[in-house]
Amino acid sequence: MGTDGFQADLGPAERTELGPSQPGGLLDVLGVAAGVLDTDGRIVFWSPQAQALLGYSAEEALGQFAAHLLVADEHVDRVLHLFAQVMEGEGTWAGVFPVRHKDGGTRLLEFRNMRLQDDRGDLYALGLATDQATLRRVERDLALSVRLVDQSPIGLAVLDTDLRYVMVNPALERINGLPAEEHLGRSVRQALPFLDADSVESGMRRVLVTGVPLLDQYTVGRTQADPDTEHAWSVSYYRLEDPGGTVLGVGTSAVDVTDRHRAALDADRARHRLAVVADASVRIGTTLDLERTCRELADVAVPELADMAAVDVLDSALAGHRTTAPAHGPALFRALAVAAAYPTEAASAADPPGEVARYDADRLVTRAVNTSRPVMVPHVGEADLSLIARDPRAAALMARAGVHSYLAVPLIARGEVIGALDLVRARNPQPFTEDDATLASELAARAAVCIDNARWYQQQRDTALTLQRSLLPDPPPHLFGLEVASRYQPASAASEVGGDWYDILPLTGDRTALIVGDVMGSGIKAATTMGRLRTATQTLAGLGLEPTQVLRNLDRITAGLDPYFATCTYALYDPHSAQCHISTAGHLPPVRMRPGHAPELLDLPTGAPLGVGGVPFRTTAIDLDPGDQLVLYTDGLVETRDQDIDTRLDALLTLLDGPQRALEYTCDHLLAALRQPDDHDDVALLIARIRR
Repeated sequence: MGTDGFQADLGPAERTELGPSQPGGLLDVLGVAAGVLDTDGRIVFWSPQAQALLGYSAEEALGQFAAHLLVADEHVDRVLHLFAQVMEGEGTWAGVFPVRHKDGGTRLLEFRNMRLQDDRGDLYALGLATDQATLRRVERDLALSVRLVDQSPIGLAVLDTDLRYVMVNPALERINGLPAEEHLGRSVRQALPFLDADSVESGMRRVLVTGVPLLDQYTVGRTQADPDTEHAWSVSYYRLEDPGGTVLGVGTSAVDVTDRHRAALDADRARHRLAVVADASVRIGTTLDLERTCRELADVAVPELADMAAVDVLDSALAGHRTTAPAHGPALFRALAVAAAYPTEAASAADPPGEVARYDADRLVTRAVNTSRPVMVPHVGEADLSLIARDPRAAALMARAGVHSYLAVPLIARGEVIGALDLVRARNPQPFTEDDATLASELAARAAVCIDNARWYQQQRDTALTLQRSLLPDPPPHLFGLEVASRYQPASAASEVGGDWYDILPLTGDRTALIVGDVMGSGIKAATTMGRLRTATQTLAGLGLEPTQVLRNLDRITAGLDPYFATCTYALYDPHSAQCHISTAGHLPPVRMRPGHAPELLDLPTGAPLGVGGVPFRTTAIDLDPGDQLVLYTDGLVETRDQDIDTRLDALLTLLDGPQRALEYTCDHLLAALRQPDDHDDVALLIARIRR
């Protein structure tokens, strides 16, 4: 290490070319003693270290024959012979020789003896000596240090105060892919341009100034030895000082922790994948609505996995056909959801939701559903776009949008391929990887079960709705003295069909029976029970029974059905008496509207639901004049989860208040105002107006 760099960080008072050494250096550790003998063998110079090593003061040693003072009798001849050799100029003598201490003991000293000559030509013998045990310890320590540095698997280096390399060990040569000679004299920036030199040198300078080491600093980069692979190192910096405290430079150690780094990245990716899957489990399948479930899958995939996602379900799966065997040939898809992370032309290239598209067997999405395996194109070329897009125009749109990577994952539920999840990347610069395909497959597997549930539910719901509508009455023939309008509205697509019904029955004597009922429960069973009750009601009404008698018989019949509870309002209008006899079984009260009066809820005995058994029903007679209206409805019109029933009934009365309107208009107006898109109950509505 040169002194120029050393002085760069010292104060002015210390910037001298030569100066005194601080105590505590290597010579002080060794305790090197010096003595000079004249040609007679007398001691003429004696150092303080010699006194410390052998116990004789300068006064005691100077002028004495060294052989008599320091050598045992049995070694005198040998030492005189060695002295003669040195004085005759035969070379420097080095070796171990026993020397007598002042205390009478013997010390083995390591000697370096040589001849000196002054300006007058006089000859002297210089002896340098140190304790052999101390020297051997220092030699062992030095040898150990050298071996540790040279053979250590840890990369080690020393940089001077100018932060230029002055030493690197073989391990660091291998780590950096650079031989030692191409390190020495260079800064980190010059030798290792692949590292973040600003950060590295800033840390080193901080250590030089403060003396506080920086330990286990994480660094990631690529070396000349392996430029195609990212490596990670744990690097530490220490300030180096001599025993006197003078700053010598910075020592560094570097351990290759690439395996640990990769394991940590793999663990992070695994945790992230689990978090995404857990989030998908919450966000996908919140309802049994097929289209909404597909949108939820697309929304989870964007932008987590892709810049754009499309969910397509096989048209055969929507039709209820099972496809468990591997398929061949083209596939017919119905697009159900498209999601994009930002406005992009690529979204226009996707099949619009609701439309059916045919893809030939060579298309990538077809291959995914036919083979039941993901199909990935990490780097999309022009030829690949023609196998992804539905037509050349769509391929051009995707090219302009910058689509560069593609992944198609089959949707497999209960061993059946029901569709595919399409993913593309454009702004996201990273191509799809096997990890992405694994995550997409996990999302697709979970979502496919939800989609399959929604698919089967949709089919059952459509069946129940078809049954429900088939059981409801056709528009009635001309009624004597009555004008009627009716509606049936099923629950939202995410809910099952219920058992609500209405009926308008012309009877003998110009009478008309108006019935609204609600079977508790939902699905095909509720619709079937509704049909049976409606048939029974028609039969009982045709017998000319009074309302209470009809309800009593229906109560007995309902008890034997499944579901076995229902509510009902039965109103029997006689135009000749201008009266309506009404009985209810646990049902909400009808509304009477009279010109010039506010709409009112009829105060009727509620009664127990049908199926309870043994509870009497009562009939109330009300007068109805021309222009009066009677509104019968099921609870699906007014009941909600966030408002109490009284508030909703008040809203119904408010909507009915005002000038008379066409009955058809009133039906539509009530449904539009009181129903919500996500209502979980169906509704039956029947309005009758008295005619002159």
